Amino acid sequence: MKENELVEILRGCAARKLPELDGLLGILRTTEGAAPYVFHHCEELAGLVLSPRYPLGGIVRVLQARYPKARLGVVVRACDLRGLVELAKRGQVAPDRLYLLAVACTPEEAQHCRCQRPVPNPTGWPQVEVLGSPAAAAEAHPLLVQNERLGLAERWAFWRQEFAKCIKCYGCRNICPECFCQACALEDPLWVERGILAPPFPTFHLVRAMHMASRCVGCRQCELSCPAHIPLTVLYELLRRDVAEMFGYQAGEDLSAQPPLSLSLTEETTPLPNP
Repeated sequence: MKENELVEILRGCAARKLPELDGLLGILRTTEGAAPYVFHHCEELAGLVLSPRYPLGGIVRVLQARYPKARLGVVVRACDLRGLVELAKRGQVAPDRLYLLAVACTPEEAQHCRCQRPVPNPTGWPQVEVLGSPAAAAEAHPLLVQNERLGLAERWAFWRQEFAKCIKCYGCRNICPECFCQACALEDPLWVERGILAPPFPTFHLVRAMHMASRCVGCRQCELSCPAHIPLTVLYELLRRDVAEMFGYQAGEDLSAQPPLSLSLTEETTPLPNP
């Protein structure tokens, strides 16, 4: 199914559901560009689009904290859905007040992102409608295949070379829908030295990788935002495979499955109030 056909289906579903909601979060395109927007009226849906992609999970978290009783609809891709599942497990969003219009990625989109899970799989999510035709998993990233063939010393050398490109702009952290700590260890000079690029020991990326080990859902936003073009998607995919092998856990797959790794001492979360 082509994207323009899918957009028309999405608009129709949104128009049907919008009167039951307090708003629908999606992407609005105008003559000035496209940006996240909360739709309130059916007449506005003519501007509802699917691209460019934008991680809406962080916006959902802010909106629900500000309007705890609102019933919100959200347009999501498969990775967005997985991200909301992980946020819900950590008390950052309330699933019972979210109606999801989950759009399957096209084969072209899946291949572009090298996505292994392009189809929304809403296991346990209370209210979700899946739109579009399922796409097959994309071919693995060439660097992922390469890393799997490297020995430990060779793999470490590869990643040290990649981390040396880092300008510590915090773009990967800031764009990530799964980063919600009130106090971030990446800003603590004990772990990440200030004024040094790149740090002699790549604690920035190692600390962040450990925090993402059981919560990264492969949305690829960190890599897309990186001005140094560090292949972060490959790094986190390797971690996801380790977590799946050691704990039998896949981030975002099942709302009832508990994360195997607990929150760190530096993470401070405030669960949302009950509706």
